[in-house]
Amino acid sequence: MGKNKLKKFDDLQGYPHVFQYPFAQLKEKGFAMKGQWGKSFFKNDNPIVLELGCGKGEYAVGLARRFPQKNFIGVDIKGARMWSGAKQALEENIKNVAFLRTNIELIDHFFEPGEVAEIWITFPDPQMKKVRKRLTSTRFMQLYGHILSPGGIIHLKSDSPFMYTYTCEMVKANGFPVEIATDDLYHSGIADDILEIKTFYEQQWLERGMNIKYIRFVFQPRELFVEPDVDIPYDTYRSFNRGKRSGKQSSQENTTI
Repeated sequence: MGKNKLKKFDDLQGYPHVFQYPFAQLKEKGFAMKGQWGKSFFKNDNPIVLELGCGKGEYAVGLARRFPQKNFIGVDIKGARMWSGAKQALEENIKNVAFLRTNIELIDHFFEPGEVAEIWITFPDPQMKKVRKRLTSTRFMQLYGHILSPGGIIHLKSDSPFMYTYTCEMVKANGFPVEIATDDLYHSGIADDILEIKTFYEQQWLERGMNIKYIRFVFQPRELFVEPDVDIPYDTYRSFNRGKRSGKQSSQENTTI
């Protein structure tokens, strides 16, 4: 591990708004603030919004600036990336944002049922060959159902035609009410101040001339979730750090992320 990453990890240890819990510690002691985020950390009872796979935390920080009446938590396992958003929030003294370093599969260990009002999923790996790893799969819907409040909102913002199509089909198969769905956000006329927050990765997709997809739907709990039974063409490209499949590229194509 490089010195820069080590410094970032050291910094995170001292950030009061960053929570890091190895699985062994979580299994042994649990998470004391579960169900108490508002009371113990944010010191209010405002709605809690998660950004899953937050990367550098651009959305979590950007939303926190725009909505002081809500609390935001960026969740990711990669601390060196999370450090950017955490540092920015600290420098700007943004009190309604925190960061949680953990695997998303463990999210229900940190939140009580109904404790979360909204979930943002921003530019996830589409996991085209592994349905159980897709962050909008029915497996994850079951997981989100453990922490979302009634009528909780889920947002997906993605460059991936595969991920967007899969999510739309999953939503349709399970009858979730759709509030917005577009496969070309910035030419749809619906992009607003919130949706125009751009992550590090989104900037790169836009430089490659790619359309951004967005869907917002209302989660409804159910006993049985239905996986969509449809054939979806794979994307013809891959992210920068997973190689490329097409000629869609920019001068940053070989940048290591």
